[in-house]
Amino acid sequence: MRHFPAVERPSKDFPLPPGAPRGEWQTLAALLPYLWQYKWRVGIALSCLVLAKAANVAVPVALKEIVDAVSRNPTAAMAAVPLGLIAAYGLLRVLTSLFTELREVVFARVTQQAVRRIALQVFEHLHALSLRFHLDRQTGGLTRDIERGTRGVSSLVSFTLYSILPTVIEVGMVLAWLIVHYEIWFAVITISALVVYVTYTVLVTNWRTNFRREMNDLDSRANTRAVDSLLNYETVKYFNNEAFEAQRYDRSMARWQEAAIKSQTSLSILNVGQSLIIAIAVTLMVWRATVGVIEGRMSLGDLVLVNAFMIQLYIPLNFLGVLYREIKQSLADMERLFGLLAEHREVDDGPQAQPLTLHRGEVEFDRVVFSYDPARPILRDVSLILPAGKTTAVVGSSGAGKSTLSRLLYRFYDIQSGAIRIDGQEIRAVTQESLRSVIGIVPQDTVLFNDTLDYNIRYGRPGASDQEVLAVTEAAHLSGFVASLPEGYKTRVGERGLKLSGGEKQRVAIARALLKRPAILIFDEATSALDSESEKAIQQELNEISRGRTTLVIAHRLSTIVDADQIVVLESGRIIERGRHAELLALGGRYAELWELQAKEASENLSPPLNK
Repeated sequence: MRHFPAVERPSKDFPLPPGAPRGEWQTLAALLPYLWQYKWRVGIALSCLVLAKAANVAVPVALKEIVDAVSRNPTAAMAAVPLGLIAAYGLLRVLTSLFTELREVVFARVTQQAVRRIALQVFEHLHALSLRFHLDRQTGGLTRDIERGTRGVSSLVSFTLYSILPTVIEVGMVLAWLIVHYEIWFAVITISALVVYVTYTVLVTNWRTNFRREMNDLDSRANTRAVDSLLNYETVKYFNNEAFEAQRYDRSMARWQEAAIKSQTSLSILNVGQSLIIAIAVTLMVWRATVGVIEGRMSLGDLVLVNAFMIQLYIPLNFLGVLYREIKQSLADMERLFGLLAEHREVDDGPQAQPLTLHRGEVEFDRVVFSYDPARPILRDVSLILPAGKTTAVVGSSGAGKSTLSRLLYRFYDIQSGAIRIDGQEIRAVTQESLRSVIGIVPQDTVLFNDTLDYNIRYGRPGASDQEVLAVTEAAHLSGFVASLPEGYKTRVGERGLKLSGGEKQRVAIARALLKRPAILIFDEATSALDSESEKAIQQELNEISRGRTTLVIAHRLSTIVDADQIVVLESGRIIERGRHAELLALGGRYAELWELQAKEASENLSPPLNK
């Protein structure tokens, strides 16, 4: 059997942002605390960056001295060049590479840890959001937002430290050298070109950002549509709707294609303008240097130096436009990621929330009023006590609010008025973790992880021993099925457990709930997917399991709850009857009506077919 591995968790030192980032500066402000935790590494990396750029700028200076030495005595070139200059030239190139690699080694942990911490915080926050949020969102688009956002963090940090900042430092050093050693026109041309280049890049990139955002939105929608269709593969096949799904996906991709074409066209416009600005600036610089050499104000080495400076600046500066676009895109992706972090927790622990103290396990619904939508009330003034150690069954028509009781007890939603208490403690006053730790559920619709049987059973309590897993498997009448499988507990169940039948999945859910060892048990039509023979066998086990536990049974088949200590009939969100099975039958009300109807259906199903 496979045990859950221990997971090393980074500490959570940073509070959630108070609101969704509304722009790039707010996004950067939300990111900085994650980086600043490693400020000493940041300081060392920045020092290596400055040293690497100083060595890089010194390379053309050394080359100038070598050229000047050769030009002064061309007949004895090697003798005229001091060996120290040649050695310095080679050493400077080595130091440039060395300090650059040191910077990357030192800063790698900062970037990766920031990405890991943010991804974990978003993951935990999404699990902390209410069920309503997840019902309203589609998983495909959500996962794409997380993927692009975490990648955006890595890209932004890398581009800034490895490209933008080095370029700014190098430009500053080059400008300082030009101002000190040459005529002012060199600095004027360089500064003017930078101003025009940056202004043009910012304006055009801002214009085309709308195309990129539209493209990303359409990409997320297309991905969401594809994931949704593939998750419902069987339904698509049932109704022969492969062509329909393909058409829907193609329509999404067609809209994405148009946005992508606009984005690429605007990119070409940006690239042509940037190249033109750089070409004019380099041409002017070489012209001024050539004039200086002709007039005797500059040496041949100075011409080489200026040209080398321009080549060194040209490559990163030409790439600066691409970097700016990528940084803008990274910021847009991070905006959506931090926007998820800023999603309001509809159900949250109060500042004074304390762990639940379990005594007997009595549950009380006190005049509970609840609705998913204000226009459609679900529970209306429901008062109900689930006595400790006893079994309470809730029956009623579909939509009466039966399953809502279990969701409210788990605190997936908060009620509008009234109170829900466990051993006298209002569940909104205790921590959600402690509340849910004492409740186990076997839901009507069992969804399993795409992993092994062992993983799915052990999910009830990851630290359980193999003997405990075997015991609950036996109790859920699942051991025979497991023994019949070639791979036993290592058998993979498929996406959402689709490789198992409905009854097999429900048995796994029962075993998983038992492994949790809860004080309060909820069976939400737990045997609805079982055949009659299996239902009878498991019902006996459920009765044994429920003994001594506070149990809430939400039932459709009334035959499964005849031994319940208390039966409640719920209709239109109100309790209309309560009592034991015999008492409710004698009452002759809604319960007796439902019992008679089900008995008639069972009788008809057992009758032999008519001969025709």
